Amino acid sequence: MKIYILIASLFFAQLTIAQETTTSTKTWTLQECIDYALANNITVKDAALDKDNAAVAYYKTKSSRLPSLFGSASQNFSNGSTIDPITSDYVTDQIHNTNVNINSSMTLFQGNQINNQIKQSKLLLEQSVFLEEVEKNNIVLSILEAYLQALYAKENIAIAENNVKASENEVLRAKARLDAGTIALSDYTEAQSQAATNKYNVIAAKNTYQQYIIQLKQLLELSPLDDMNVAAIDENNNSINLELDKIAVYNNALAYLPEIQASNVNIAANEKELEIAKGGFLPTLALTGSIGSGYTSISDNTFSDQFDVNFNQQIGLSLSIPIFNKNQTKAAVKTANINIKKAEIQKQLTEKDIYQKVETAYQNALSAQEQVMASEASKEAAEQSYKLAQKKYELGDLSTTDLVISQNTYTNAQQNYLQAKYLNILYHQLLQFYQGKEIKL
Repeated sequence: MKIYILIASLFFAQLTIAQETTTSTKTWTLQECIDYALANNITVKDAALDKDNAAVAYYKTKSSRLPSLFGSASQNFSNGSTIDPITSDYVTDQIHNTNVNINSSMTLFQGNQINNQIKQSKLLLEQSVFLEEVEKNNIVLSILEAYLQALYAKENIAIAENNVKASENEVLRAKARLDAGTIALSDYTEAQSQAATNKYNVIAAKNTYQQYIIQLKQLLELSPLDDMNVAAIDENNNSINLELDKIAVYNNALAYLPEIQASNVNIAANEKELEIAKGGFLPTLALTGSIGSGYTSISDNTFSDQFDVNFNQQIGLSLSIPIFNKNQTKAAVKTANINIKKAEIQKQLTEKDIYQKVETAYQNALSAQEQVMASEASKEAAEQSYKLAQKKYELGDLSTTDLVISQNTYTNAQQNYLQAKYLNILYHQLLQFYQGKEIKL
């Protein structure tokens, strides 16, 4: 028992010293946490980069309508019997020649695939915007939960510290009674044990608080060297409207949440993929053109004269008609149809998941509101009982064991009330969020 008391006291002393040497700590409000995280969280940044990639892909697809233009130049040497590439004469000699060309081609028709690819890329860009909003919402909800958990842990520290003060006073009273011979040594050591337990609970409560602070710091992408604290909130206006229609909340969520909009766009993008695949059955018509000139050593004309004489221009149309491509187009069409069905199922799963979240938040909110009232009454009753137990203990009408039991009952009642209070706030804010309203404490 003495070793247990000593270890707890040493931990408590070290934690106190560490806190005294800590530099000034910034206190963050919930809104400050949200704003900072939206600007700095790496998950949000990654989603923004995905959106940028989608924008580049859209730009690239739009550019596929433009003609291509390539320049080429070649220098060749041949010996023996060959055909001169400039004059097309059959010669037996050593020759060297120079060719310069500019080639261009432009697809005029490709089964309407280019137009559909552009439309699909635009849809994918829209989807990336919604997916970025999904990540932002996830971060906001994660911060809300971690922030309220930190506040809950912070208030638990206050409860634990009050218990330490009370138990230390009880140890002093128990010592006086032991010296007076009115209690046994076991009663005194039990008071000491309770005091050590309460000091240990302070350390545990502070550690729990720091764990939630670490979660917040990670969501905000703060440095491990940065210290932070959470500001108290306005606990008013967090009551649930008992007449609130959860179906109306669900319908608002379907209209508001970007997950649904992203699912709708995903279906449309897969439908465009089907049209692109069907375009593979149609012919492709392309316009081609080139200009060029050259020089050959077997001609007596100068280099510049040959370039002028040999200057040529070509323009033409090429038509490619698909006859059989090993069923690749048929397979692409079937795959696109399957992906459309999968996208529709994914939307149904998303709607189902949202309904579950709304239903859970609604039921938990109503339950938490009732628990707040019940736990508050229980806390007040336990507080009165503990105060009465303290007076009886001072008069010698109550054993140390009974006093410890009364204190623990009061502590549990306080913790139950805190838990119910913050759960009530959390689920109220979730219902606000699902209705498209701003999270604000």
